[in-house]
Amino acid sequence: MKWPNYILFLRHDTSKFNRLRELKAQDPEYDRFKLAYEENPESPETRALAMLLHLRYKLEVADCRTPLADAEAKRAVITGQNLRDQIAAPELIFCSPYERTKSTLVGLQKGWPELANVKMVEEERIRELEHGLSLLYNDWRIYFAFYPEQRRLYEQEGPYWFRWQQGENVPDVRERVRSWLNTLTRDFSGKKILVVSHHLTILALRANLERLDEHEFNRIDEEEKPINCGATLYTGIPDQGSNGRLDLTYYNRSFA
Repeated sequence: MKWPNYILFLRHDTSKFNRLRELKAQDPEYDRFKLAYEENPESPETRALAMLLHLRYKLEVADCRTPLADAEAKRAVITGQNLRDQIAAPELIFCSPYERTKSTLVGLQKGWPELANVKMVEEERIRELEHGLSLLYNDWRIYFAFYPEQRRLYEQEGPYWFRWQQGENVPDVRERVRSWLNTLTRDFSGKKILVVSHHLTILALRANLERLDEHEFNRIDEEEKPINCGATLYTGIPDQGSNGRLDLTYYNRSFA
């Protein structure tokens, strides 16, 4: 079989950016902003509220250095403890080089001590989609309030094809994930693989392995968005096809 024995994919634990979104969702002025944005995204009121919220909710840190909201990664620790009883230990770990994924792996190792003895490879190709200039604003509505041409382009192109200014679009992520999958089939056939990565990376992996089109990709992202520390398992089946295949055993399952 050309495929790994299994690929167990975990999204990182809750990041400070994820927590920031939760805080905004509880802010009445953010509700006002969303209503103003829906009524007229280019109005003076929308822009004024966008500026107020931009100053109130700022991370001022590179995406690759965004830390976890919980420095102890407790959810990742519990996930590791429970996964330890569910699946054979991996033979290789791929981890995105971002701080939040590496911290998640440390938490997993605390809950699943055997992982500390498994070789880990930092793999840039499984990093999150790069959102470019919009990262200065930490919110797509706020970004579009300041850059109306970008909003109009987004509405024209759609979330799948739109390329973030100085960043990427979904096909860009699919291309580099496809390159990484080629490495797996070339060098790690039959191996047990653990991957610690990101939201849009797992969707790109699914899209490549299951040959999903734009519409199904967007549907999953809208209706079945990956959760923090959510686990997705692909199991290798040697006797299907000429070279075996990877079968989706479960998607986005919580072990915490």
